[in-house]
Amino acid sequence: MGTEALVLALTVAVVLDLLLGDPLWLPHPVRWMGRAIEILEPRFRRLNLSPLFSGALMAAGLVLAVWIGCLLLVALAARLHPVAAVVVQTLMLYTCISARDLQDAALAVARALSQEGLTAGRRAVSMIVGRETDRLDETGVTRAAVETVAENLVDGFISPLFFFVLGGGPLAMAYKMINTLDSMVGYKNDRYLLFGRFAARLDDAANYLPARLSILFIALAAQLIDKTGRIALSTAWRDGRAHASPNAGFPEAAFAGALGLWMGGPNFYHGRLVDKPVIGKGLADARPVHIHQACRLMLTTAILFFLGAAGAIFLLATL
Repeated sequence: MGTEALVLALTVAVVLDLLLGDPLWLPHPVRWMGRAIEILEPRFRRLNLSPLFSGALMAAGLVLAVWIGCLLLVALAARLHPVAAVVVQTLMLYTCISARDLQDAALAVARALSQEGLTAGRRAVSMIVGRETDRLDETGVTRAAVETVAENLVDGFISPLFFFVLGGGPLAMAYKMINTLDSMVGYKNDRYLLFGRFAARLDDAANYLPARLSILFIALAAQLIDKTGRIALSTAWRDGRAHASPNAGFPEAAFAGALGLWMGGPNFYHGRLVDKPVIGKGLADARPVHIHQACRLMLTTAILFFLGAAGAIFLLATL
């Protein structure tokens, strides 16, 4: 598949995502991935192996199966017609990215807070975060929404494009399988501590470079919007590692600096208080307007990263 065709697939996928998001009526491969994990987990647990090894075997097998299956699908489409290959690659990437849905979910929280009050805001944010929301005040609800926008910019947009540049639709789909595995079995609880450890570490490794690359694009977007690129960079450098995740703290810290608010801190998860480090200590409390600002920053960053990805495809073609 030629360079121009790959850039065309990238462009159409991003435009479709920004315009349409993820329509509920459209069959979605991520739901199929989730269903495959649900079906295979009990089967792999019954193997006469340690939970750590059986979980690793399941995760590696699923990622390889998705990557190889998608490679074969693209090859088959190319044999039928070059345009068919472009369409297949476009659809693969389109189903891997979710900037529009991320914006819509975050703005639903802002809308609930402004129109219906705190209880509705808690209910709306509970749909997109893992923490307990029934004790959150307005600042806590807003902060949770902004943190979700920042963190999921990487998982839901930057990383899929990063892997698309390296290996087209099949590698982007393989990344999405990794991300889906982490979201379903990558928990540090009694059930998944060993079985999901490989999936969690694989997700950490896959997002390592994209999370750090995101800082530069968030800072550039912040500079274009509000001239806050320098503080975004300095906050990310200072507080990027102040997070339980090796990756999530970097985009969150960049957003904290760009928007002038602090994030992190203690929250309740499954009835237990988790005292997380504060990111952006000394900055302002989050207010509902910050959700709108975070969405604008996220979309601007996404567009800049798309332009960078397109340029990288042309650059790699010359090497």
